[in-house]
Amino acid sequence: MSRIGIMQGRLVRPVEGRFQCFPRASWEAEFPRAAQASIECIEWIWDECGADVNPLASEDGLHNMQALAARYGVQVRSVCADYFMDRPLLRVEPEERQERLKHLLWLLDRCGKAGIERVVLPFVDASRIDTDEDRDNVVACVTAALAVAERTRVELHLETSLPPRPFADLLESLPHPLVRVNYDSGNSASLGYDPAEELAAYVERIGSVHIKDRIRGGSTVPLGRGDADFQAVFACLEKIDYQGDFILQVARGIPGDEVQWARHNRAFVQDHLARRGALAVGHLSDTYGALR
Repeated sequence: MSRIGIMQGRLVRPVEGRFQCFPRASWEAEFPRAAQASIECIEWIWDECGADVNPLASEDGLHNMQALAARYGVQVRSVCADYFMDRPLLRVEPEERQERLKHLLWLLDRCGKAGIERVVLPFVDASRIDTDEDRDNVVACVTAALAVAERTRVELHLETSLPPRPFADLLESLPHPLVRVNYDSGNSASLGYDPAEELAAYVERIGSVHIKDRIRGGSTVPLGRGDADFQAVFACLEKIDYQGDFILQVARGIPGDEVQWARHNRAFVQDHLARRGALAVGHLSDTYGALR
């Protein structure tokens, strides 16, 4: 059954004005706040900014993270590897690529120890795939990581800005069942892609979904105010019987009102899922009706 989760950092105030990064001083507060907002899981962030204090990096940190997850009933099922936005695997010298690949293998190992099921590997913006050489390097790096992925049973979910057909071609070069697609509704809307064409191209390879809204060619906006065709997205996901998680990666609301904003955005997704029969839910909470 699908779960509705949230990207880490969305339940606390932004760090130093950053839109998305590991919340160095407040990550522990996210677990009780997620429970208050009826959020079922958190997609953890592994980035360069927070690497020295991220609990994924130490045994004590992992124990603390797991204890909080158990206490509040909020799972950590996935990691968003934004580290590779800061240090891309592409357009670097071979020696540097090998060092960054070693870091990916280390991260997979840490996720395996933490019981985390998937790592979302972003190939967008500074890490985007532009050329055939980029594509070949992605295939080489992911292939090199498969032995550790198999040992740890951690899936690799690729998030790219490629159009549907080139992305499908990339996936054909990576037929391993642990290599899957992360579909981002907002990024696709910004790029002007058709959800039906995208989801038909990937079908059973779709492993996780990021929910956000963006203006075509522009920035992230609150859900329902951009160009993401959520009706089409959820209809297509139902058609392929998608059972994975929906992770809220939405525009930020008013600082200090993160829990209420998360409730509102969760209800937006729950509403679409209920219409499509993807979740066994009753009537929606009053929160969504009041806020929309």
